Amino acid sequence: MHIAVAGNIGSGKTTLTQMLARHYGWEARYEAVAGNPYLEDYYRDLHRWSFNLEVYFLKERFRDLIAIAKAGHTVIQDRSIFEGVYVFMANNKAMGHLSDRDYDTYMELFEQMMTVVRIPDLMIYLRASVAHLVGNIQQRGRHYEQQIQLEYLENLNRRYEDFITNKYPGRVMVVEKDHMDFQHRPKDFAQIVDRIDSTLFGLFPPLTTST
Repeated sequence: MHIAVAGNIGSGKTTLTQMLARHYGWEARYEAVAGNPYLEDYYRDLHRWSFNLEVYFLKERFRDLIAIAKAGHTVIQDRSIFEGVYVFMANNKAMGHLSDRDYDTYMELFEQMMTVVRIPDLMIYLRASVAHLVGNIQQRGRHYEQQIQLEYLENLNRRYEDFITNKYPGRVMVVEKDHMDFQHRPKDFAQIVDRIDSTLFGLFPPLTTST
């Protein structure tokens, strides 16, 4: 089984991925941030490095999908290939950081990849306000993230909503992150676990699609 955790920068994806992997005994796969050769350059000059960064992420996420498909156990993934395409790549294109030629090449590559992989069994989307994202970004203190503009986070949030509502064809569980602290409040984490159990295993009566 394949579970994906989706959400904007600073929404808590990695933390939730770690906690769910530990709780269920799932294998966790994380976004290629550490050791990414383009990330710091990208935040310094989005126009110059957008295509390089997005192709790198696409390559890494496709490699993860191949490995997940071959795994004989459940894998939980921190950010999916679909967000990379329909949120981050689309946002860079809209902001003028990519030429039509580069965008078309990227999308053709993505479409070819999709012929050999399948969508996750469940996507958990952490919906968070920009104020909440900014607070988390400042708290974790990654120096290259301190340069992120509010407009950039706002644009990504809008694209996430469009992606979840209109573009993603799979099953989604929405978690309203502003009102939860699953890292420090066991009750909040238990509520997420109950919803996952209900959705995947039918152990509890169905709940609403958002927390």
